[in-house]
Amino acid sequence: MKIKLIVIGKTDQPYLQKGIEIYHQRIPHYLPFDYLVIPDIKNTRKLSEDQQKEKEGGLILDQLKAGDELILLDEKGKTFRSTEFARFLEKKMLGGVKNLVFVIGGPYGFSDTVYQKATGKVSLSKMTFSHQLIRLIFSEQLYRGLTILKGEPYHHE
Repeated sequence: MKIKLIVIGKTDQPYLQKGIEIYHQRIPHYLPFDYLVIPDIKNTRKLSEDQQKEKEGGLILDQLKAGDELILLDEKGKTFRSTEFARFLEKKMLGGVKNLVFVIGGPYGFSDTVYQKATGKVSLSKMTFSHQLIRLIFSEQLYRGLTILKGEPYHHE
């Protein structure tokens, strides 16, 4: 299985960029991994939140290929303990999913068309985090989940 993480807009803060890079260098030791940054939409001041979500949604959907399974990182999604998330990944691997695509949306979330295309939603917390900070948190949890599946000592319970 291959995992792809799609995000909207570049990560502005160097400390977040460094943390994300650390985990993105580690993840490919376990499975193929791609990280795609969709550039921020220009002239958003003239757009409503819904219009911005629709434009971002179109750019997200343009990145999907036939057979991709789309999972949104969304505050209304299913929450997991780290070991449960590892089992979620394992189930996808054993279920024959070839490309598992996670998406972190922009500051306003996702358009209805993106929600309709998604097969699932995952929430990393009941709290709200910036869409840039979630990149680091999710990357660490993805790495953690993969180490759990390999029985490595990174995760402690």
